[in-house]
Amino acid sequence: MLPQTVLPLIAVFLAALYSLFLLLKAEKQSGGVYALAAGLLLFAALELFDLLSVLRPEELWTWRRGALWAESFLPVAWGLFSFIFCREIRFRDILLSSKLFLFLSLVFPLVILLVPLDRFYYSPDFAEERLIFLGRAGYFFYFGLLIFLIYALMQLERTLRVLGRQERWQAKFEFVGAGVLLGVSIVYFSQGLLYSSLDLALLPARSIALVLGVALMAFSRLRRGVPTRLAVSRQAAYRSTVLLAVGLYLFALGLAGEGMRYLGPHSQRYFVVLLGLVGAVALLALVLSDTLRRRTRVFVHKHFFKEKYDYRAHWLEFTSRLSNCSDLNEVAVVVLAFFSETFSVRGSALYLRNGEGGDFRPFAVHELALPVQTIPGRGTLAAFLGERRWVFSHREGPTEIVEENRTLMEKQGIHFVVPLFFDERLEGMVLLGEPINPAEVFFYEDYDLMKVLARQAAATLMNQKLAEQLAAGRELAAVGKVSAFVMHDLKNSVSNLALVVENARNYMEDPDFQADMLETLDNSVRRMKGLIERLRNFEKKTCLELASCDLSALVAETALEIPKKCITWEGAPTRCTIDRSEIAKVVQNLLLNALDATAGNGPVRLEVGCDGMAFIRCLDQGCGMSAEFIRERLFKPFATTKQKGFGIGLYQCRQIVEAHAGRIEVKSTQGEGTEFTVWLPLTNQLITNHQSPDFL
Repeated sequence: MLPQTVLPLIAVFLAALYSLFLLLKAEKQSGGVYALAAGLLLFAALELFDLLSVLRPEELWTWRRGALWAESFLPVAWGLFSFIFCREIRFRDILLSSKLFLFLSLVFPLVILLVPLDRFYYSPDFAEERLIFLGRAGYFFYFGLLIFLIYALMQLERTLRVLGRQERWQAKFEFVGAGVLLGVSIVYFSQGLLYSSLDLALLPARSIALVLGVALMAFSRLRRGVPTRLAVSRQAAYRSTVLLAVGLYLFALGLAGEGMRYLGPHSQRYFVVLLGLVGAVALLALVLSDTLRRRTRVFVHKHFFKEKYDYRAHWLEFTSRLSNCSDLNEVAVVVLAFFSETFSVRGSALYLRNGEGGDFRPFAVHELALPVQTIPGRGTLAAFLGERRWVFSHREGPTEIVEENRTLMEKQGIHFVVPLFFDERLEGMVLLGEPINPAEVFFYEDYDLMKVLARQAAATLMNQKLAEQLAAGRELAAVGKVSAFVMHDLKNSVSNLALVVENARNYMEDPDFQADMLETLDNSVRRMKGLIERLRNFEKKTCLELASCDLSALVAETALEIPKKCITWEGAPTRCTIDRSEIAKVVQNLLLNALDATAGNGPVRLEVGCDGMAFIRCLDQGCGMSAEFIRERLFKPFATTKQKGFGIGLYQCRQIVEAHAGRIEVKSTQGEGTEFTVWLPLTNQLITNHQSPDFL
């Protein structure tokens, strides 16, 4: 009689003590902790009331009523715990179906209030047999209780499945402890339904289960902590494994019950306890073992599906993850993580070729120590992958490759090497670690999926790599473009200075020439300073400095900077809202081009006027241009007919004019001359969308 008394008392004490610890250590809004403490206290109360029933059989119905109340609140407490354990949610965030479950579980206490106790139980000789027989109300009460406890256990299994590897390691003993308590209760109540009676002789077995469950949960929480984050489940199809297992278990229990009618009462009791323990161990092993889960997955695919993998689902998931990547490193991490998850291996690594025909260097590693620093580009492994275009398997590959890469294969645990081809060239390889299930056999279907994923991974990696190289090339091109425009402006300034030097030999003593020369030099220095400032800040997008300006005065000042008497100008004052320095560049470019077309002899005439819009017209009687050249090459950058020209002057002019919401028109006849007309908005014509030229 002593073990039947001591074991329940120890179980009650430990459950109450651990519940008190949980309540004292619980943080605010820790609903899962409160629910767990309540559930443990209910199991402790149930053990205590059943112990008092055994010790004082004359007060059986008093203690039985207390036990019935404790049992009635088990679905509420353990259901709430299963819904919010390891989840950062509150009650209002629980799914509607789960809330419905909790509300329905409140029916059990309501039934106790409405139905008399003698409708639940009767026991003619409890003092001798320790059996409490179930009435009709009791049978349906425990049937419902059994369903709700199974559902709570199923919810815990779902929570465990969606935890990541690290979080699962932290919480698995907490789940085992809860599973022991719920599992033993399910066995106990199912036996009661099977025989229409509750056997309190099994009280020590229940007490052992309570001690074990509390010890496991305390060890998990004190030594490993409790995870608070859920990861996304890889395959929802495997979430209901426990439901299937529990169903099969109950079915087997029913068959065993039929057979036990032919055994003696003592043999029946031992057989039920043994069957419950074996079923609980098998169920927990299935839930927690990665190897068994992988074997189960392979078995299901092999016997219930035509193909081992759902290629469409894997492809969509893989491409979806890759589409969310923003740089090369992120692509590499996603590729390795997906390979590891899909083929259930312990880590992976990505190696990419270093230069043309070079060795393969590590680029990214996932849950794996760096295998080696370099894989030879001309080694046997690279040769095998390049020639065979197939996945290399450590178990099936040629012996010479395994021997040459012994450090990689055996010491570092690399089992598979998947080639990455781009444009028919081996650009990299994905190294996969040891399978989670060492006994799993990989065959052609695994290798086919590896190759399919590898093709997509290689294309994404190379495209991302090329995109980053293109971005760097664009930055260099931007620098080159700015430099080309600066060189062109410098050439124009040098041309002005050359003309000044040429005329100085003949007119140096002329006071008017001296004044013009100083003004020309001053303008040239100012423009060169502006060019230097542009080079210094070429990454910054500058804006047009718009102001009202007289075009006629601007044209006269610009023409005077070029000391050529063959240049003439005329026109009435015309005001426009422009960037003075940029439009001066346009006039200067047109004048220098006209002088080049006339071999520096002119004549070149400038006109300023207004015809709906302001215009600047530059006319020469030079060599002219063909219609084909005007149509196909005139305003394109780096297209020129000059031997020493850059071919960007007129391109620059059009960019500046269009930034002012204007346009350039040209008329030319070969051998007769050319006429350029620049049209610009007047000051009273609002520029609604002016932009900076892209070279500013």
